[in-house]
Amino acid sequence: MNLLVLGGTSFAGRHVVTAALAGGHSVTTFNRGRTNPGLFPQVRALHGDRTSGDYEALRDAGPFDAVVDLCAYVPRAARQAIEALGPGGLDGPYVLISSVSVYAEPAAGAPAGDGFGEESPTAPLPAGTDPATEDVTGETYGPLKALTEQAAEALLPGGVMVVRPGLIVGPWDPTDRFTYWIRRMADGGEVLAPESPAVATVGVVDAADLAGWIVASAAAGRTGVYNAVAPPVPLQRVLDAARSEAAVEITWVPWPFLEAEGVAPWTDLPAWVPAAMQGLITADGARASAAGLEHRSIEAVVADLAAWDGARPRRPLRAGLSRERESDLLRRYREAGPPPGP
Repeated sequence: MNLLVLGGTSFAGRHVVTAALAGGHSVTTFNRGRTNPGLFPQVRALHGDRTSGDYEALRDAGPFDAVVDLCAYVPRAARQAIEALGPGGLDGPYVLISSVSVYAEPAAGAPAGDGFGEESPTAPLPAGTDPATEDVTGETYGPLKALTEQAAEALLPGGVMVVRPGLIVGPWDPTDRFTYWIRRMADGGEVLAPESPAVATVGVVDAADLAGWIVASAAAGRTGVYNAVAPPVPLQRVLDAARSEAAVEITWVPWPFLEAEGVAPWTDLPAWVPAAMQGLITADGARASAAGLEHRSIEAVVADLAAWDGARPRRPLRAGLSRERESDLLRRYREAGPPPGP
């Protein structure tokens, strides 16, 4: 397969290129050339800036058997890439990496259900937002991804594979959202964990698992929409898998206390949301599983991430509680005493 990867040198794209090369495929990347330049010397590297609409290097660069687009966040990006390839530039699926964030939240007071299916409604842009906006925020990210899916399908009807992953984790993750728990357990001491062992869960998909399936799907000419998610696992299982030789004491703190203290899911306690909100981020991954997406155990995923984090230069993480904030929260929780009874 002659594969074009839009992106390819950062996190998920790096795994896609690695999987494609391991499978014996020919790979071309298209990116700005700023992140890890020269990472794959055996790969044909084209450069341009999607932000400014510079796709000149893509014109007449094909034909390609498939495209994997990892960095289209607004409809214009998908439209311009497809138009730059031209009528004869693509002879296979356009694999667009989207997100489960496209789904519309249930109406206020309505049950969240058992998880979003691929046919569940997608979220519209917030009321009053310019339909042509390219301002990607927490409120517009999901709706813009949904509009990007629609833009690609409009230009390539029946020729698009939409991949909607949940939280992608693994080596080279620049967000540190899942890495926080692995490093925190490795550092030892008293660890603040949310809710309780029976309640707290996380939902992640490993980047290497996802990348291998994306490449196999592209080679098979697969199209359609797929939730690329793994079944949720207890946070306790993640913490147990991340234990090292350091002595650790885990203190489980109820969400009402954490919420009152201004603790934010996803950022302060990343890769986790309160039980009451779980329905908003869950998706049904049965279709992707039936199409061959397999997930290694969470213990294997944690081990890979721990080995990578332990081998790289030590630096502060971009997500999670600071040790000072964690200690203060634990102190305040103990001072507050048990919550009043019913």
